[in-house]
Amino acid sequence: MSTTQPPKNTVKTASHTFISSAAWRWFQKAIILIIFSLVANHLAASDNFLGSDSYRFPIVGFLSTIVLAILVGIIADLNFKFYKKKYFSKKVEITAIVRFMASTLGYITIMYIPVNIILDIVAGGQAQFYFVLIGLLITLLLCFILIVLLYAQDLYNLYKLSIKDAEITIDSGAKIKKLTYENIACFYSENKIVYTVQNDGTTINTDFTLNELEEKINDQLFFRANRQMIIHKDTVDLIEKIENGKLRIRLKAFIKNDAIAEINISRYKRKAFMDWFQ
Repeated sequence: MSTTQPPKNTVKTASHTFISSAAWRWFQKAIILIIFSLVANHLAASDNFLGSDSYRFPIVGFLSTIVLAILVGIIADLNFKFYKKKYFSKKVEITAIVRFMASTLGYITIMYIPVNIILDIVAGGQAQFYFVLIGLLITLLLCFILIVLLYAQDLYNLYKLSIKDAEITIDSGAKIKKLTYENIACFYSENKIVYTVQNDGTTINTDFTLNELEEKINDQLFFRANRQMIIHKDTVDLIEKIENGKLRIRLKAFIKNDAIAEINISRYKRKAFMDWFQ
């Protein structure tokens, strides 16, 4: 009996595509680094201005900036991988980006101060706090600009992926089905079974618990309304204020199950819900 094997050239092509994509990203970052170093050094002193009678190409400064930028790039890349795994792969939000930038600049500061003091002592000078501080602030500003240039596209791609193109694999007994976030209306629990309701109104049961789903899905789109239900933002049809600071949420008409078509948000979750929905 013969067995069908995937064509070898298909695997090779996919591998080459991945390598080419990764190489292209690093090529783009290298170009950004070189252009950034050229611009920074040409703006650093009047003798470096293009068109000046005393113009000299800042070779020493250019090479020094390249070395510094490589060190900064290594620090930023390691920190970005950590934040991507822990935060960005699930949700790209301002607070996480701020923490990423702040921690990266913090690591650069830890590297900069002792290195600068040692180099100054080796050169025979005395490291003065004022000049070290001014140099650090200028370095951090340049590093901030460089990191933004290097990772803005990566963050934007992760944001698009988490919002539109992300999907979740639903295990339903012997069946496995992939659903994109856009096609999921809500998840709800009934008789210890968790069901997924799709935008066409069909319902499939899953092998997940709501707690497991809450850890997996993107919380820019989904909200844990109560112990029995997680809803998609686009499924909300009407929000009504009711007694004791609660909210009544009416879901869109394709939700046929009366038990979940209208739900209440407790006053304790009201602010979190409104912040999420708005």
